[in-house]
Formats: sequence, structure tokens, C-alpha cells
Amino acid sequence: MEAIANVMPEAIETAPAPTYINGSHALMQALVAEGVDTIFGYPGGAIMPVYDALYDFQERINHILVRHEQGAGHAAEGYARVTGRAGVCLVTSGPGATNLVTAIADALIDSTPLVCVVGQVAKKLLGTDAFQEADVMGVTMPITKWNYQITSADEVPEVISKAFYIAQSGRPGPVLIDITKSAQLELMTKPFAYERCQSIISYKPRRVPKQEQVEAAAKLINSAKKPYILVGHGVQIAKAEDELREFVEKTGIPVATTLLGQSTISTAHPLYVGWLGMHGNYGPNVMTDQADVIIAIGMRFDDRVTGDASKYIKQAKVVHIEIDPAEIDKIIRADAPVVGDAKEVLKALIPLVNPNDHTVWRNEFRKYDAIEKETITVPELTSQTGKIKMAEVIDLLSKKTKGESILVTDVGQHQMMASRYYQFRRPNSLVTSGGMGTMGFALPAAFGAQVGAPDRQVVAIIGDGCFQMTLQELGTIVQNKQPVKAIILNNNFLGMVRQWQQLFHERRYSFVELQNPDFVTIAKGFGMAGHTCNERESLSDSLDNLLNSDGPYLLEVIVEKEENVFPMVPAGASVAQIRLK
Repeated sequence: MEAIANVMPEAIETAPAPTYINGSHALMQALVAEGVDTIFGYPGGAIMPVYDALYDFQERINHILVRHEQGAGHAAEGYARVTGRAGVCLVTSGPGATNLVTAIADALIDSTPLVCVVGQVAKKLLGTDAFQEADVMGVTMPITKWNYQITSADEVPEVISKAFYIAQSGRPGPVLIDITKSAQLELMTKPFAYERCQSIISYKPRRVPKQEQVEAAAKLINSAKKPYILVGHGVQIAKAEDELREFVEKTGIPVATTLLGQSTISTAHPLYVGWLGMHGNYGPNVMTDQADVIIAIGMRFDDRVTGDASKYIKQAKVVHIEIDPAEIDKIIRADAPVVGDAKEVLKALIPLVNPNDHTVWRNEFRKYDAIEKETITVPELTSQTGKIKMAEVIDLLSKKTKGESILVTDVGQHQMMASRYYQFRRPNSLVTSGGMGTMGFALPAAFGAQVGAPDRQVVAIIGDGCFQMTLQELGTIVQNKQPVKAIILNNNFLGMVRQWQQLFHERRYSFVELQNPDFVTIAKGFGMAGHTCNERESLSDSLDNLLNSDGPYLLEVIVEKEENVFPMVPAGASVAQIRLK
């Protein structure tokens, strides 16, 4: 006993004390473990400990300093859309968090995976109206798949793991993690350990469909005389472009896409008939009322597709393939619902469907194509009078890029014209704000897309009104030396609102005309090259200068002031009431 007594004090004195990392370093370690390579963010007081930890991780994670937190959110969306991985945002509390809200809402409705980490005041200050405190949990609960407030450093690994799993699985979407400053600073009480989340008891997205649902769908498809495939963004999210093409080619069924579904299948494919929606092609809209079986894949029957839903496809049986069971029967009743990942469903469906000859049915679409071409397309592309038309710019851009660029569009007339006239040849080549219709989306989203797809050319199509909402992100683009090409189609109007005021409000143009600044001078002030094109004769050379530039470039094209986008399904009308003029 005496010998032990002599040894014990020395052993106690020399034994190393355990060392544990703080919550901020735990967060960085968790992001590295998830394979995060890029963060879009903006520092501030309540997130400063995390930024201090980030200083030690600069060789493993590329942090991009945006100029506004909304820009961080949209850039993360662009990154997520082209990579299929969650975009990551890092912002401070209060106004930093609320500035991110628009992008979060946009990501939710367009099924874009984001993980947003937001600083919060210290735990002891919660609920005291402390400086830059906001109820971010309450604000974002309706617009996230999941949100959670971390108040202890020990929570960090498990919560971050869950966040990425929820954001990227099932129907993707945004997740927000609100982390108190005290949790960022305090030490964990145990060694850091990270395990990627594979399942959650209360959250069970179905990837593999039920066999009986697949068989019922196949039976309905095989019995159809006038089948019609409507493809949404869900096919690209599932990376099911190859399976879709195999399904289409085996069955011989004509296929149309929603706005976000564009580029899922090449516009040159002989079975592709165009795109759906309020400003979609004439034939694809009208023909939905003539099909006997509609096969909807990865789309949610948005009101911009259906028009008056009470009059939509009443004559047809509906096969609805959708990963989110909440979308089944929400707008349109499905006769054969199939819940599951589009890739898995199509793999199961292809062996069960029969080859068929639908040539006569497909040719019905061509009649409407001819009417649209004669009434709208030819006049828009061949006019040699007046200012340049938006259609001319997009058509020429499509030809010069061979339809292979990633097009990032903002919201409005230019968005619709880009969808009408750009001939997409590669999958996953359109990034746009669909369900939320967020003006200011394109410039930061284009930057994020370029970061996510550095080997592809990214071209942003932006209206003059949209550009002024997020033009500060020119600084982000230049500072990070990303070769984004931006085209402003400038008509000195809030064009889509003006069009509605012209058509439905007796040309009472109420606060839609813009006195715009010199956009090119602003771009040059940020260090970006650019020029303005006023004349049709110089449009081709102007586009060449844009596309051949080594770095970022801004091209402003002065276009027709009161140009309208047709076809158009008036609000509240059925798709059969689509207008050509």
C-alpha cells in the first residue's frame, strides 16, 4: 500500500488532460466529413467564432464572400442545382438570417437542397431582444424541410449529419441550423466523432416504388391510344435522364417538359414536343386536353402548368410518378399513382411497357407547331425593323453555343423568351427560379452554378429590373475570378408586369417604367468587362465578344420596349384558351 501511495500523486500530476474542440471547430470538422468543398457566406458578430474556426480550414473548404446574404442563398442554389449536392450558406443572426429567407423559400418550392447555418445570440440571451436577435426558427419553420437550434457544442455532429441527410434525401429542400454563439465557443464534453446519417425514425422517404403501383401504371400506359408524357424537374433531381430517354424511345410516346423540366431531354429529340405552361408552346398545352393517358413524372401540376385546374385533363387517366406523397392527388387526381424516386420508378417500369407506334398521334402536335411558327416564331426572329427583339438574342446565343451552355435565367419576359428559343442539347442546363419567381435570382445563381460546374460555360439571362436587385454580386464574381457571362435584355420596363397591364388593364402602365443606370459603367466599376449593343447589325459580334472573353463579361442589349411574350394562358383560364396574340 505504501508503494502505491508513493506512485499515485506523480501519475496524477503527469497524466495529460483530455482536449476537446469547441462547437465552431466541430462544425468545420462536420462539414469536411460531409464532403463540403464550398461555402457561400457573410460574417457577422453572432457567427464570428465559426469564421475564426474557418480560418484554419481554408485549404479544405473554399469560402466565397458574397455581397448580400440573399446572394449567398441564390449562389448556393445555383451550386446545388448543377451538382446535385447541398449548397451551404453561412451567415450571422438577425438581418443576416432574414436576408437569407427569400432564397430559402425559393429553394423549398423548387426542391433545391441547402444547408443554411445561421449564427444566433448566446443561449442566456435568447428571448431578451438582444442585439441582432431574431426568431429565426419561427420565421423559417414554414419554408424549410427541417430547422433546429443548437444550444450545446455536443449537439453539433449529430445535428449537422441529420441536416445533410434531410436536405438531400427524398424530395430535396432547404434545412436551417440556428447555432447560438455560446454553443460555438464552448468546448465539447466528449471527443469529436462523426457518422453520416443514413436514416431517421420519423422520416422515411420512399425511393423504391411498390411493385403493384408500377404494374398498375404499366397497364394503363399500355392500354393508351393517345398517351402523353409530362416531365418535371424531379427527373433531373433523380439523375434519371437516361432512364427517361429509354422509356420514351421504347414506348414512342410524345414528351413535353415543365419550365424547370427543360433540358431533361434534348430539344432535338424526335419525341420532344415542347414545353408546358403559361408561356409554353401552343401544341403541348392544347394537346393535354386531347390525350387519353397523361404520364406525369417528377412534376407537381403547378398552376402555371394547369391553368384552371378544374378544367384540366378531365378526359384523361393520370399516371403520377412522384417522390413526395403529399403531391399525389393534391391538385390533379391520379388514377395510377406511383410514389418513388423517378430513376427507380422508370427502371421498374421500362420492362413492363410495350413498344408502340404513336406516329399519327404525335403528328397532331405538328399542326399546332406550324400555327405557332407562322403566328409568332417567324415574325419574332425575322423582323428587321425597330429595336432588337429578345427572341433574336436568345436564338442567336443558342446557335453560337450549340445549345450546350448552362443557362441561368431571372424572372420575367426574358425568362420566358430564353425558354422558348434556347435549344437545350445537354441535360441539367437550365437554372431558373420557378415556383417562387424570385427577381434577382440569376446573377448570384449563375455564379454558384459556375463554381459547381467549372468546366461548363454559364450564361445568365437577366432583365434590367431583376439585375438591379442583386447587381452587387458583380463584386463577388470579379473577386473570385469566375468567368460568368451575363446578358441584360434592357427594355426599360418591368416587362412582364407591363405586358399584363397592357393586355388586362387597358394599358394603364402603373409604376413599371424604369430610369436605368449605365449598367456597363457599373460593371466596369467592379472590374468586369462589358459593352452595350444597340443595333441589330452588331448583335452577332457582341455575342462573340461575350462568349470569347476569358473572364466575366457583361453584355447589355437594348431591346424592344413593348414586346410581349406569346403564347400566353391568361390567369384563371384553361390551357385550351391559350392566346397566340
